[in-house]
Amino acid sequence: MENHVCPWRHAYLFDNPLRRLLHNPDKILRPYVAPGMTVLDIGCGMGFFSIGMARLIGDNGLVISVDVQQEMLDVLRKRARRAGVVKRIQTHRCTSKDLGITTKVDFVLGFWMIHEVPDRAGLFRQIRSLLQAGGHLLVVEPKKHVSPKNFHETLKLAEAEGFRHTGDPTIRLSMTAVFSAAKIF
Repeated sequence: MENHVCPWRHAYLFDNPLRRLLHNPDKILRPYVAPGMTVLDIGCGMGFFSIGMARLIGDNGLVISVDVQQEMLDVLRKRARRAGVVKRIQTHRCTSKDLGITTKVDFVLGFWMIHEVPDRAGLFRQIRSLLQAGGHLLVVEPKKHVSPKNFHETLKLAEAEGFRHTGDPTIRLSMTAVFSAAKIF
């Protein structure tokens, strides 16, 4: 789901072991991800958070890692194999208009990528159709790249598609929002 997508080779600049000092996947995701869950990492890149979620969900869970760039998914699989969690991760190449996923999930992560999607409302509509009752969506956008106005617009689009804004966790260098699926009457 691309608008202006970060080229896969540039991902090595920020998706590296030093990043753990800024964005520790365990610390960020533990409040939302538990053993046995099925979780979705949209715009997963090279798997920094997918691998972290795979550790949290255990052998009975599933991480669905989605990206528009096959190269990102290929690197993710290599990294997951080295980390010993490749069996817990299912990769899927999406298009710029469709996630191409039908599996119901307990948690969705959109980390530093929502701003790259040309149809954010359509993305939130798709996520809403996949999220189980009681599930959460965590949206994280980079402060240096996304304006507060644009982030506020993103929040409004999510709410218009049936999400309820429930929190704003602190994540370094980022603007954040946690959503739950609002009840449909």
